[in-house]
Amino acid sequence: MAEQPIKLTPEQVKRYSRHIIMGDVGSNGQRKLMGAKALIVGAGGLGSPSAIYLALAGVGTIGIVDFDVVEISNLQRQILHHTADIGRPKLESARDNINAYNPDVNVVMHSERLESSNAMGILSQYDLVINGADNFATRYLVNDAAYLAGIPLVDGSILIFDGQATVFIPGQGCYRCLFPSPPPPGMVPNCAEAGVLGALTGLVGSIQATEALKLILGIGESLSSRLLLIDALSMNFREVKLKRNPACPLCGDNPTVTELIDYEIFCGLAEPQAAGVGSD
Repeated sequence: MAEQPIKLTPEQVKRYSRHIIMGDVGSNGQRKLMGAKALIVGAGGLGSPSAIYLALAGVGTIGIVDFDVVEISNLQRQILHHTADIGRPKLESARDNINAYNPDVNVVMHSERLESSNAMGILSQYDLVINGADNFATRYLVNDAAYLAGIPLVDGSILIFDGQATVFIPGQGCYRCLFPSPPPPGMVPNCAEAGVLGALTGLVGSIQATEALKLILGIGESLSSRLLLIDALSMNFREVKLKRNPACPLCGDNPTVTELIDYEIFCGLAEPQAAGVGSD
C-alpha cells in the first residue's frame, strides 16, 4: 500500500506559512520536512540550536542521543535548557523545551552512551545525523556509523572563538578523509578545558540546522566537499575545499574499516572504554 501523503492542518498552514510561500519550499517541501527523521548527537551547545531550528521548521521526528544532566555551567550556551532544568536529564529538558516550541514534533530520546554496539541500530532509524559531540572518539564513531548506514552527516565543532562546519555525504568523502587519525590524547583541549564563546555555538549550530534542512528539501548547494571555517574574533568566514581520499580506510577504494571498531583504543586513550556522547 502506498504511503498516504501528509496533510497539513489549517493551524500548520499558518505555523509554516513563511516556508509555504517560498518557491524552493512550498507545501510539498513542508510535507518533506514533516515526514523527515533527523538524529542529533548531543543536546549541548551545537545540538541545542540545531534541535530548536529543526523543530521550528517542522521536522517531524527529532532523535537526540545524550546521557548527561543539566549543569549550571551549561546555561552559558546550551539554549535547550533553562535554569529550572538544572539537575534534570538533558533529554527530558530537551524534549519539553522542543515541544514547547512546536508540539507537532515527535522527540525520540536515546538515553544511552553511543558506542559501537548500538550506533548502527540508532543511526539507521534516521535520514541524517547532526554531530554535536565534544570528543574525538564519538566523532569518529558517528562518522563511521553514518557512512556505513548510508546517511549524510552534518558535522560541526567549536572551541574558544573558532568554529567549523561541513557535510559528509556517503561516496563524497568523510571525516577520516579530513582527519585520517586523531591527535594524541591531551593535545587538543575541549570546551571544558579551554572555554568557548557561547554565541558561537548558536552560529555553528544554526549552520548545521540550515544544512540539514537543505538536505531534507533537496535544495541549494550543501557544504559537502567544503569545510567552512569561522573566526568569530574577526568575524571572518573562509572555505577549504575537501576531496574524498582514495586511500581512506573507510570510504576509499580499498576500505579496511568495514565495521565499527573500539574508538577509545583508536584515539589512543590509556584505558579503553565505551565511547560516550558529551555535548559542549
